[in-house]
Amino acid sequence: MDSDFEHLRHKPPTALDQPRELIVACCPMRSNVNISRIVRAASCCAISKVIVCGNVKIDPKIARDGAENLPVSRHRSLAPVLRDLKKDGYMLVGLEQTTNSQDIHHFPFQRKTVLVIGNERQGITDDILVLLDATVEIPVYGMPYSYNAATATCMALYEFCRQFPEG
Repeated sequence: MDSDFEHLRHKPPTALDQPRELIVACCPMRSNVNISRIVRAASCCAISKVIVCGNVKIDPKIARDGAENLPVSRHRSLAPVLRDLKKDGYMLVGLEQTTNSQDIHHFPFQRKTVLVIGNERQGITDDILVLLDATVEIPVYGMPYSYNAATATCMALYEFCRQFPEG
């Protein structure tokens, strides 16, 4: 083994040149675990903010540092918030399987995007779908026909970061 090799397990990340202008907006969810996993992943990806609706609680044991370092805003209804973000120049992209959804591997995200995450069982409701500029889906190769909401969000966050590695 090369004696000059040093393995750094937890090498600190380099600072982003500019903060990512991605916002994650979650429709009302049932699971505290899902929302906590989403907050943790969003923090790992240096996302600017997470918006949550409904009565879920973020579990600090699951979200870990994300619960402390990431701005999380709570709202009663998602539609008015999305309308305001759209006026501010954000592209609204739903993570949902729809007739016109695009494969996430071929979708060109814009730097200023709101990624809308649906409810675990019902997905994104019709009143929110009509507000979206686009929907993306992650290919599924077996049963069930969709990934868990938190898992799919992690995959979508990774794809956004792959397209914008410097922030």
